[in-house]
Amino acid sequence: MKKLIILFCMVALVCAAGTVQAKDWKKVRIGVEGAYPPFSSTTADGKLVGFDIDIALALCEAMGAECKLVAQDWDGIIPALLARKYDAIIASMSITEERKKKVAFTKKYYQTPAKFVAKKGTVKDFDRAGVAAATAGKKIGVQRATIHDNFITDNGGKGVVIKRYATQDEAYMDLRAGRVDMLLADSVATNEGFLKKPEGKDYEYVGPNLDEPKYFGNGAGIAIRKKDTDLVAKFNQAIDKIRADGTYKKIQDKYFDFDVYGK
Repeated sequence: MKKLIILFCMVALVCAAGTVQAKDWKKVRIGVEGAYPPFSSTTADGKLVGFDIDIALALCEAMGAECKLVAQDWDGIIPALLARKYDAIIASMSITEERKKKVAFTKKYYQTPAKFVAKKGTVKDFDRAGVAAATAGKKIGVQRATIHDNFITDNGGKGVVIKRYATQDEAYMDLRAGRVDMLLADSVATNEGFLKKPEGKDYEYVGPNLDEPKYFGNGAGIAIRKKDTDLVAKFNQAIDKIRADGTYKKIQDKYFDFDVYGK
């Protein structure tokens, strides 16, 4: 009898634990970077702004969920998700096979190519086949632990020196100071965050659009812990909803004069 009572209690505890852990996702914590304009940045008074931020808030509204944004440095953004610091990442994270080994992804919410940026007149234009020759012996700046970092690590020419930065703004500063010859980053981020600004007037794109899925994935998606499949589904439904009801276009048009969603 005692064994039966103990077994019953153990079963009850397991069921109770399962009930406690079940989530309705009425409150969702979202990891964001806050240092990647125009997708995300932090104002002087500490407010998070940008395309990713507006999309995150719109998706939460579409899901009927209360949103809490959690700022996190890029190179620790996946470890913090896995450590349950937040429930999802909305930070222009490309959907790559390597990242899929650690996290689940929603469908994409935008897709733009990468490009090199250099001081005007210092680098001759080149195509994809000429990447190795164009970067040989050069100092190339990238944001650390990104798809751009991976690409130049595998495809840089002989003697290339890769300088890795915690934020994209740090990379812009070193390009202007002449400490790197070129940057490789998302084309929209460099255009809106650097080239269109007064400090970027002497710089230009060089080389081709880079969008090979092997390196650059299949667009930017929302990263979620693998076990939270129900949250993936909720975000996917919310992406469809804001695309259909015009909310997505309204946010897009606030930042861009083209279709940032891509093909």
